[in-house]
Amino acid sequence: MIAGLDGLRFSHWQAEQREDGIVVLSFDRAGESVNTFAQDVLIELEALIERLSLDPPKGLVLRSGKARGFIAGADIREFAEFDAKGTIGDSIRRGQQVFQRLAELRCPTVAAIHGFCMGGGTEISLACDYRVASNDPSTRIGLPEVKLGIYPGWGGSVRLPRLVGAPAAFDMMLTGRTLSASAAKAIGLVDKVVEPALLVDTAVALVLKGATRPFKQRFLAWITNTWPARQVLAPQMAKQVARKARREHYPAPYALIETWRRSSGGTQALLAAERRSVVKLAGTSTARNLTRVFFLQERLKGLGGKDSGIKRVHVVGAGVMGGDIAAWSAYKGFEVTLQDREQRFIDGAQVRAQELFAKKVKDSAKRPEVAARLKSDLAGDGIPDADLVIEAIIEQAEAKRELYASVEPRLKADALLTTNTSSIPLTELRGHIQRPAQFAGLHYFNPVALMPLVEIIHHDAMAPETEKRLAAFCKAIDKLPVPVAGTPGFLVNRLLFPYMLEAATAYSEGIPGAVIDKAAVKFGMPMGPIELIDTVGLDVASGVGQELAPFLGLQIPPALATPPEPGKRGKKDGQGLYAWADGKPKKPEVPKDYKTPGDLEDRLILPLLNEAVAALHDGVVADADLLDAGVIFGTGFAPFRGGPIRYIRETGADAVLARLQALQATHGDRFAPRPGWDSPALRD
Repeated sequence: MIAGLDGLRFSHWQAEQREDGIVVLSFDRAGESVNTFAQDVLIELEALIERLSLDPPKGLVLRSGKARGFIAGADIREFAEFDAKGTIGDSIRRGQQVFQRLAELRCPTVAAIHGFCMGGGTEISLACDYRVASNDPSTRIGLPEVKLGIYPGWGGSVRLPRLVGAPAAFDMMLTGRTLSASAAKAIGLVDKVVEPALLVDTAVALVLKGATRPFKQRFLAWITNTWPARQVLAPQMAKQVARKARREHYPAPYALIETWRRSSGGTQALLAAERRSVVKLAGTSTARNLTRVFFLQERLKGLGGKDSGIKRVHVVGAGVMGGDIAAWSAYKGFEVTLQDREQRFIDGAQVRAQELFAKKVKDSAKRPEVAARLKSDLAGDGIPDADLVIEAIIEQAEAKRELYASVEPRLKADALLTTNTSSIPLTELRGHIQRPAQFAGLHYFNPVALMPLVEIIHHDAMAPETEKRLAAFCKAIDKLPVPVAGTPGFLVNRLLFPYMLEAATAYSEGIPGAVIDKAAVKFGMPMGPIELIDTVGLDVASGVGQELAPFLGLQIPPALATPPEPGKRGKKDGQGLYAWADGKPKKPEVPKDYKTPGDLEDRLILPLLNEAVAALHDGVVADADLLDAGVIFGTGFAPFRGGPIRYIRETGADAVLARLQALQATHGDRFAPRPGWDSPALRD
């Protein structure tokens, strides 16, 4: 028994004293597959450290007792409960206090990191004297709290800048990006990188011998945290943040920078400033909505089981969508065959695929293996071996039906046939299919490599097992599945179309595109709707319009009424509603005396909200949470607002409805409230 620990029983921590006097402390949270910090975990750790401080061992090595991952951070479920109770401050104070006691232990301490090390996991490692990490690809170290509308509050924002220097520290904290073990070592966050099998032994060696950090790192850590340096660097950082996030939408990065800029004194004073700032942020609607988005994402991830039974994928259609779907599937480990009517289309898709692999596969020696998984297949020879066929051809129902008639007889008995249609109801496509139970929609979004959502579109003859297998496949390719009904436009395009249509209407009225885009971005959309139309393509937008406008009872404005002229489809041609150069729109200058219409933001956003209410009323998705998740991850709808239904609830359904009726009175019946505004779901 370790001296000082007699009589103590721990549920989440196991302490082992080695013959050399070093204690190895393993964190293995009881009843959970992943290590996270809950209050009972911290209480145990505090008691343990208190006993160790009475009779310090020769050294302490902190490791994970789980095979998968180091520590994922705080328990977000518990964090949300504390927010509801108003006790966030107490939980943050406890975390700071426990980690500070670890930092003050009168013996060398080393964190041995293998697998994911996030948030509080990184913060406890910063409270140690040294850090050693495994070189396994699963090892990623990060502080992603900014994605929850806060920033590291258990001492991370205090310790990291003083360890690695302000520039590298703020790059991590302001972006939430994670680092590999080697990247963490390069900035001085990690002292040693070793094979997983050598992790504990190397940690023990660090306890015994220590490690000397390079002078350059120590000097950078000191100089960039001096008062004059903070006054110079902070405004520069805030300016960089402003290019990507507005202060009123995402206050956390600005609060982090400002707290660091003005705070001074010893560690306790800096921790107190950190705590006050984070507690204030935790009570904002942004933090609450971003926490909700985190749970929505976890729910979508949970829809897919572990095994889809899919190993081989055959994609028909090598255009932008089909080719990119094929390339992404190959990148994620599937054997893929890609078919089109002419080899030149497949060749073009292969060129784009190589660009994806060059960007995503950092180890150039592994790229040939990844590229070999994507095979050109002009004749469709891969169909009989495929577990999943994805059709991504032209958006015409008759053409799709003809393809299914030729493909389906060649399929294996348990193979799934899916369509990437963006708007055609599945009832129009499944008519002559022999096995409708194994037919579904699998709708990706452009660009495939960046957009996380995939709509799984069902119909009344589809088997539940088909949906489960497709959800598991989405999980395997790191996409978020959302099950939707097979009605026109499904979920995302059904809501996005009225928004884009109203933007095109405003554009046809003479409101400058840049003004329209600015209004949408000010609301929180990732890009303006005019730029979005060009990005999607005027040809695609026009095609979707022909399908959806009659269903929604909307008129198509001149900008989208007819297919575009050749060479003027938008971004892909370099010319659309805007001219494009180097992948960016060249938006005409707006006259300085131009006055933006006061109701422009409402004209753009309220049609989307109106259709969200109708889609929920029509049962396009099972509930409001799935609707919000689908729209956030499928369109980029302002995450800090929590989704369309959440926004309606927070603003007040009656208030939003009144604004909608005001637009109807001014601009006409296209703003007439759709069915569903009396739903209790809008007033929860």
